[in-house]
Amino acid sequence: MSLRSRITIPEDTGQGREDSHLVAVYRAKLLEEIDLAEMSSLAAAERRLRLERVLGHIISREGPVLSSSERSQLIRRVVDEALGLGVLEPLLADASITEIMVNGPDSIFVERSGRVEQLPLRFASTEQLMQTIERIVSTVNRRVDESNPMVDARLPTGERVNVIIPPLALTGPTLTIRRFPRAYTLPELIGLGSLDEQMLMLLAAFVRARFNVIVSGGTGSGKTTLLNALSGLIPSHERIITIEDSAELQLQQEHVIRLESRPPNIEGKGQISIRDLVRNSLRMRPDRIIVGEVRGGETLDMLQAMSTGHDGSLATVHANSAEDAMMRLQTLGSMSEVAIPFEALKDQINSAVDVLVQLTRYADGSRKITEIALVVSHGREQFRIATVSRFVPQPLGADRVVHGRFEHLPLPRPIAEKLYVANEPLPPAFGVAEVLDVLNTRQAIG
Repeated sequence: MSLRSRITIPEDTGQGREDSHLVAVYRAKLLEEIDLAEMSSLAAAERRLRLERVLGHIISREGPVLSSSERSQLIRRVVDEALGLGVLEPLLADASITEIMVNGPDSIFVERSGRVEQLPLRFASTEQLMQTIERIVSTVNRRVDESNPMVDARLPTGERVNVIIPPLALTGPTLTIRRFPRAYTLPELIGLGSLDEQMLMLLAAFVRARFNVIVSGGTGSGKTTLLNALSGLIPSHERIITIEDSAELQLQQEHVIRLESRPPNIEGKGQISIRDLVRNSLRMRPDRIIVGEVRGGETLDMLQAMSTGHDGSLATVHANSAEDAMMRLQTLGSMSEVAIPFEALKDQINSAVDVLVQLTRYADGSRKITEIALVVSHGREQFRIATVSRFVPQPLGADRVVHGRFEHLPLPRPIAEKLYVANEPLPPAFGVAEVLDVLNTRQAIG
């Protein structure tokens, strides 16, 4: 059932304000009748149930006369205001919504299945929206005001939150909530059309053979989803350390240590950066290091880890193509306080990165692996990559749905030999028959 059919909000602004006034009145009555100290000792579910019961008695006693559905809706909205995040509560309860975007009190958008739509919902006022924002940021010991108008936080249930308020946000307080991506497996991503079976076989071989993999793509292209799926291919006995700004990865292996960065507190102290965590992880005897996203000086530490014994590591980076990802890594590596010439950074990247997996989000909301490329440059020479898989889209039809095919190209012989030595099966679509014949003949002679 869609959110529109579950929530009835009048389009008329005057009626909407009248409903909001009714919610405010009964919220005040509810707070007058409950014992806040007693409520704080109850579990969340029991607290909500108790408030709903008390509010039901108040409405029965004092009115107004409502139908069963109107009564239920009023109770839910009042309790949401008293206990939760108001009009955002039903959105957070809707599993089909992946992003909630509040552009001021009168404008709420959501993303479903890759498509953005506006909802007929609103906050009663800017003050009510600010109260909701303050409730969110206070849970992580942060504050938002004119002196600190931008805040990143995380809800107790894991959703990532960004807040920016006036004077920086000219349209009013702006709130963006990003949901945890569901933990898809690679076979499930095949079903969604993100890749094909030959790509799966190749990526599985790369991960098991301890190739260093960089997943690149734009915002919302599915980098974290793919990174999580790739991590599922890591053998269960290995010690894995994940490092993220907001812990989103959901690894299923037994030996996993999850590290999360920490922003500064209200006094501006206590910050722990991704770079601090990457450096510390090297002292924790990792078999694999997975960095949710490199975006600054920690890139250099990650590259050094990849090229000095921590093979099989994975990370993501914002980039619009595989070639762009290489240049982006070079730029980010230069942001370290260690003064390293660009040429030396080329050497680091060429020796550290083995595979680039490029993701693209299309206009119809679909997300696809558009390129798998191998780094074939060496030392300080210019970056060179060899594309071995790519998505070839067809012209858009009347349905505006992206169709196309995955195309596969021959693997470079050194890569095929490395996979063969690692005892990984070589997918036939990548033109490895000749290489296999040579290797098998060489093995027979040996």
